[in-house]
Amino acid sequence: MYSGEFDKASLFAGGGFVPSQATAAPSSSFSISKDRNVRTLLPMTVKQINDISINDESGAYGDGVDSNTVTIVGLVCDIQDKEPQFVFLVDDGTGQVECTRWAHERLEFIEVNQIVRGMYVRVYGHLKSLQDKISLNAYSMRPVTDFNEITSHFIECIYVHMYNTKLRGGMITQPQMTNSTINTPSKDFQAIPSNQSSIDRWMSIDQIVLNFLRRPECLAINNGVHCNDIARQLNLPIDKLMEVLEYLNENSLVYTVDEVHYKSAVNA
Repeated sequence: MYSGEFDKASLFAGGGFVPSQATAAPSSSFSISKDRNVRTLLPMTVKQINDISINDESGAYGDGVDSNTVTIVGLVCDIQDKEPQFVFLVDDGTGQVECTRWAHERLEFIEVNQIVRGMYVRVYGHLKSLQDKISLNAYSMRPVTDFNEITSHFIECIYVHMYNTKLRGGMITQPQMTNSTINTPSKDFQAIPSNQSSIDRWMSIDQIVLNFLRRPECLAINNGVHCNDIARQLNLPIDKLMEVLEYLNENSLVYTVDEVHYKSAVNA
């Protein structure tokens, strides 16, 4: 099923999620006027948006690709009605961002009036920066009616981030697993050699820790699982585990409130 020639980009072909070569970060010979109208719709978390670099000349770039047009999914925390300007504060669990929606036509008013506080929404829009504060100029907002869409969105964010940072540029490799195992009470996991590539690393220890934190019994713990308990359950050295948890936290896959308890951000 997972042959060496498997094209992961085909999973999202046609959806606008995987950037083409035309939307990669500009080189020294890049022509802004030639490619300004080329846009790729990227699924993102608010944390990823806040990490983006924006300037007047080339626009927004994150993970080395054009990130001007994005889509997010989150909870509406506040609404400011300044008709015809409506400002929605959206929280997706990784941060908050203001989404401005202008309404001039009847259908646009119908769209914004159906959105209330405490509702999950899907937002499409263009990123803008004013006084070092990034916000979203929304051109479409709609309520989320199927909550599987929330999980699906985070999976898309993870995939596109991994594609742009790990898989682009001919770095796709087939993970090579060894015979060594990490024993847990429920099953044996394959361990990874320290000298394997970053994509192999993602497919092994990082994924093992992430899968563990997504277990129902771990998700049920309000403040998350203590790092010592994770290390003991997965038979991992604590220093190696903390390195993995830091990596997952930086990529918005897990979160922590005290640097010792960790919880999955996707199913939380």
